[in-house]
Amino acid sequence: MDFAGLERGVGEKERGRAVLELAIAQPALDMPEKLWKYYIDFEMEEEKEEEGGEEEGHGRVCALFERLLERTKHVKVWMSFALYEGGRDGGMEAARAVFRRGYAHLKEQELKEERLLLLDAWRGLEKEKGDRESLAAVEAKVPQKLKKKRMVVGEDGREEGWEEYYDYAFPDDEVRPSGLAILQKAQAWKEAMAAAKAKKGGKEDGGVFGGEMEEMGRGGGKRKRGEGEGKEEEEDMEEDGM
Repeated sequence: MDFAGLERGVGEKERGRAVLELAIAQPALDMPEKLWKYYIDFEMEEEKEEEGGEEEGHGRVCALFERLLERTKHVKVWMSFALYEGGRDGGMEAARAVFRRGYAHLKEQELKEERLLLLDAWRGLEKEKGDRESLAAVEAKVPQKLKKKRMVVGEDGREEGWEEYYDYAFPDDEVRPSGLAILQKAQAWKEAMAAAKAKKGGKEDGGVFGGEMEEMGRGGGKRKRGEGEGKEEEEDMEEDGM
């Protein structure tokens, strides 16, 4: 960074860029965030000083932010990028686009505290340069702060008691059923399956026994008729014999 500053100080901005490019290309850096911030600030200063080259300078700054986002998607990078865009004349739409990208990524990663930080920065920019409609759209995303309890488990696996913590319920998050609700649904499903099985078994059993009883009833009737005819024949034979 010092070498790049010296080169820039003597008017050799291209050589300064070359030094910074070599620096960020190193596989291991002690403080990469400071180096990237220095490089981005370097290009921001050049953008201000270049007469008639604002768009070119703006393009270099945005390109650096995009390259940094390929390496890390930390919430501070999203915020810095968006606030830089919002600080330019007519840059609010570009700033909102960056905020939306950052918000979507943090939501996907389920980083709630980072999402809240991003929303705070976004809301502040909308209050300063936005309108009522755009501000209301951001405020509609602000979460509700909830106090909850959770069991603390020690390193040995033993429960050490309950602790309170804060969680955030975002309006645009899907509502996930609680553990109790899941158990209730499982129990209801189990009871419904048992009732359906019992009903089906009852029908099958009734059909089998009903059929057997019906056959026995029919068979018994036929045998009774046969027995009656045999008795009549015996009576006829006795009459003939006499």
